[in-house]
Amino acid sequence: MERFKLKLKGKACVFVDWANVYGWRKSLKREVNPRKLYHYLKSYREIRLIGLYHGTDEHKKSKQFLKSMKQLGYKTTTKPVKYILVAEIAGKKIYRRKCDFDMEICIDVHKLLQRNFESFIFLTGDGDFEPLYKLLIELKKQVIVIYAHGHLGREIWNIKRRIYKKAIDTLGVDIF
Repeated sequence: MERFKLKLKGKACVFVDWANVYGWRKSLKREVNPRKLYHYLKSYREIRLIGLYHGTDEHKKSKQFLKSMKQLGYKTTTKPVKYILVAEIAGKKIYRRKCDFDMEICIDVHKLLQRNFESFIFLTGDGDFEPLYKLLIELKKQVIVIYAHGHLGREIWNIKRRIYKKAIDTLGVDIF
């Protein structure tokens, strides 16, 4: 497959919602390698900031992951993971890990608008970002959404103008 090249306009920033990207492994049948992803993104001279959003918990692997991503060069944003009780079966409680970064990403986007960024790249298929994308489009900013097949919210799919959507497995780069 030929390597796909993004055509970025002006200063660009990237927002990687890691829980979302990590979840893509099921449909991609392989994991996105965050190191390879970072190096791919850094190959674009327009990209000035690559943010990675990931929850913290007591798992040693989680703490090490965040430390290594920060050392690599990602601007990491984190907060504690919440554990939500979803069921109790035969006296055993079942919890779901939850840690959304929608607000943090939106706040960071607004800060970067004040710093004259022109291109905004999102690695998340989360439909909750629809209002943010529409605002950026209204402000005539470039909006690029990279997602995995089956992981793009209907709200985003339904935006038809001035947004570029690209499936990650069609980039033609080794980020796995």
